Parts: sequence; structure tokens; C-alpha cells
Amino acid sequence: MRDIPDAGFQTFSRAGVRAPAPDTDGSETLSDEARTSIEALRAQIDGIDDRIVELLNDRAKLALAIRALKPNAGMALYDPKREEEIFARLAGVNTGPLYADNVREIYAAILHVMKEL
Repeated sequence: MRDIPDAGFQTFSRAGVRAPAPDTDGSETLSDEARTSIEALRAQIDGIDDRIVELLNDRAKLALAIRALKPNAGMALYDPKREEEIFARLAGVNTGPLYADNVREIYAAILHVMKEL
């Protein structure tokens, strides 16, 4: 990838990732207000991540309970039709900005892990 000159930016990796160039006095062009906003948004993301982990563990407990009941119900442990129902339902409730394919990919990974419990 060739570097294209761009005022105010410098390349930091071979992949061409660009970051704000330092000002002449060595400070970055991001203002303190922007940094504070970024820190606040990251704190919100951390809180969401914490809730996601809690919910994933809740989901895993329910999946394990279902798995324990399936043999007595004469049901197979793996049900590809149920997975497709999950994907379709989630695509229907997804309002973005994630694309339906993104949600499907995330849930395919979640379901894969749940099957390995």
C-alpha cells in the first residue's frame, strides 16, 4: 500500500493506519474535550461489555439446562432449524448500525461456543 500525503496525518504501520500528527509543540491535535469525550464513551462501552458477558453467562446456563432436558424429550442435542430460527428472529429485531450479516456472524460464534459447553 502506498502512502498518500495528507496534511495533519502520519502513517504508523505498514497497513497504512493513519493517526493525527503531533503539533509542532508535541501535543496532539485532539483537544482535551475530545479526549474527555472519548474516555466517557469508552467507559460506557466497558459497562456494556460487562453486561454482555453477564448475559452470555445467563444464556449459557439456560442452554445447559435445555441440553440436559433434550434426551428425556427425545430431541437431538443439535437442531440446525432452531439456529436458523434464531438468526431470522435476530435479523428481524436488528435496527442497526450492525448489518444483518454482522449479527449472524456474531451469533454463529456465540452458538458455536454454547455447543462446546
